[in-house]
Amino acid sequence: MTDTASADLASLPLPPKNPLPYRRRARALRSFHTGMDELRDAGGPVTRFRLGPNWVMPPIVVATSPQAIRDILSVKDGAVDKTSLILSELRRVLGGNLFNLPYEQWLPRKRTLQPVFTKQHVRQFGGHMAEAAEKVSAGWKDGDVVDLDAECRTLTLRALGRSVLGLDLTDHVEDIAEPLRTALTYVADRSLRPVRAPRWLPTRARRRAFAGSDALHRLAGDILARCRADPATDAPLVQALIAARDPESGKGLSDSEIADELIVFLFAGHDTTATTLTYAMWELGRHPEIQDRVAAEVAALPDRELEPDDVAHLGYTVQVLREALRLCPPGPTGTRLATRDVEVGGYRVPAGTLLIFGRLAVQRDPTLWDRPLTFDPERFSAENMKGRDRWQYIPFGGGPRACIGDHFAMLEATLGLATFIRRVEIRSLEDEFPLAVPFTMVADGPIPARVRSRNPMVRNEDDLETPT
Repeated sequence: MTDTASADLASLPLPPKNPLPYRRRARALRSFHTGMDELRDAGGPVTRFRLGPNWVMPPIVVATSPQAIRDILSVKDGAVDKTSLILSELRRVLGGNLFNLPYEQWLPRKRTLQPVFTKQHVRQFGGHMAEAAEKVSAGWKDGDVVDLDAECRTLTLRALGRSVLGLDLTDHVEDIAEPLRTALTYVADRSLRPVRAPRWLPTRARRRAFAGSDALHRLAGDILARCRADPATDAPLVQALIAARDPESGKGLSDSEIADELIVFLFAGHDTTATTLTYAMWELGRHPEIQDRVAAEVAALPDRELEPDDVAHLGYTVQVLREALRLCPPGPTGTRLATRDVEVGGYRVPAGTLLIFGRLAVQRDPTLWDRPLTFDPERFSAENMKGRDRWQYIPFGGGPRACIGDHFAMLEATLGLATFIRRVEIRSLEDEFPLAVPFTMVADGPIPARVRSRNPMVRNEDDLETPT
């Protein structure tokens, strides 16, 4: 930073202090899917507060405006880095990966993995979603009541196993989901406590978290060993990670680094995609007119298993998913740590400050969105997206550390949703979608819906009415 830039930064005011009482600030921080709105309403779109002395928890700045979020996410060096407590804990429990590595380690990893996740490349391991959705929906009888969340988790794990790992994981949902949830809940809970037990203390939660991590690493190690022993194994992502090289150094990834990347991919490809699909299907089950439009779009395609090339003809289905990601982003907040003084939304943020940006808050902000809580896929038509601030919609983040798997996630979600709606009509049985945030945002309990076949030959006319 030049002397002139430093002087300009020094002249900026600090963000306004948040006036909420201590207990409400602490509660808002722990309820970080809804708490960011409360902090913004009390202190403005950039607001600061403390929960204790620096040795307990760093000072905190919460950003909930597009401009402030842009200032955080568009930084191209390590001035705003992924060294916050929650990300440090995540590295300690599950290992370092492209999502959580600090800047100096992240940069060569990004160069190495970027070619693996281009839009063209992900098509090679994103084509099993439609097949998996066909198999899952084939198990539904006309008129069945299903739990959308459980079915979507089965779907994403089945698709992920076939397309990425070369395994059938249908019967292993809990073998993967439970260790992940246990480890991630421990990370989030520990990171958000002003007073934390020493890391060396063998608490029950710590033992369970590391046991879950060990189980996931054993699975990743077994998969990797099988692929190394037989390069013809049908596990395209694993083989791509084995072959990946840093274009500058020529260095590849070690086995432990590949295992760490596989674990975060299991988490992102299974957990977050499942939540997006669940929420989208629940909303379609409450809006028959929107669901009918998706069904008509899919019906216009040839009557065969959907393929990646079909996504180009599923524009409205993509709009539905984008709107689902606006209202229910799996990552409602994000964190960074300022490693030097930086500007955020016109304020000076001192080095050592924990930066929290409210993804959900900005995507539901009534000053930015008309009828922000209404599900309306038309927001994402080409016409309506013109002129919109790029930083008010950030389900996959933005800047150099945007989610590298966004193309894969959208490909899988589009094929999965289109396949389901082609086969069945959904009627949601609850008007509320309960949310919990053990780490990412997930459904807090079953999401029941009645499914009815779109094939008139198997449709049960006795189930035409949805029970109240």
